[in-house]
Amino acid sequence: MADLWSNLLDCLELSPSGDLGTGESTTAGFEGRNLDLEYHRLFGGQLLAQFVEAARSVCPDKSVKSMHSVFSKEGRADGPVHYEVARQHEGRSFASLLITARQPHGVIASAAVSMHVPEGGPELQDIAGPGELLTEADRTDFSLIPWEIRTTGDLNSTAASPPQFEFWMRTPQVDAELAPALTAYATDLNVIGTALLPLEGYSQTGNGTAFNSAVTTHTVWYHQPFRTDDWLLVRQHSPLLTGSRSFGRGDVLTEDNRLVASFAQEALVRIRP
Repeated sequence: MADLWSNLLDCLELSPSGDLGTGESTTAGFEGRNLDLEYHRLFGGQLLAQFVEAARSVCPDKSVKSMHSVFSKEGRADGPVHYEVARQHEGRSFASLLITARQPHGVIASAAVSMHVPEGGPELQDIAGPGELLTEADRTDFSLIPWEIRTTGDLNSTAASPPQFEFWMRTPQVDAELAPALTAYATDLNVIGTALLPLEGYSQTGNGTAFNSAVTTHTVWYHQPFRTDDWLLVRQHSPLLTGSRSFGRGDVLTEDNRLVASFAQEALVRIRP
């Protein structure tokens, strides 16, 4: 797990590859390394995290407010990902960017990113609190998440249950500026598994055998500053599975009940006959 953590942090250090234009529509180029996984396909969470870091690099005085990502085709682990960041607008308060992720076989994903300079104002919130932090006895390993996880749910169970899942997470100590990228990474992992919970005899472990799945779109909204080396509750629910597509959404809350991020995902979930 420690090696994957270091590997992930290395992947978030994008290498500049030059400006590809001038003026407001300037396109900045970056290259991102891939996670060292024993798998031929790129994990979508890596692309989400690198999208966030590419946006921060282009507009360092603003914070990512929202990011809507479309996964066009399978990314390949045998070569780096090239990111092109086009500034569609950049003003004093807001900026909008379009980021395209490419590999030699074409565009693999794109993201529309909205950014905002932090401002003050009234603070209102209406959401169920996170409850008590689970104990060390509930510690669980997620293969692609290299930090501490606690949950009482079981996405590997094939028994039918409601399409709801939540887990506590806390990273090793890390710069707060990486919180949006690390959180985007984590929200990509379990939404499909949550959608499958009501189906008797199925679980997330059946991908490639009992069903085929692939994330098609993923959106994250960031509401206020937070840290990932403090405890966060990731709470998610899948209200719909239809037409070989799943839809899920979720929230990220701090231990003291601040809603800091929300997310939604649509994915292909094609059940095999």
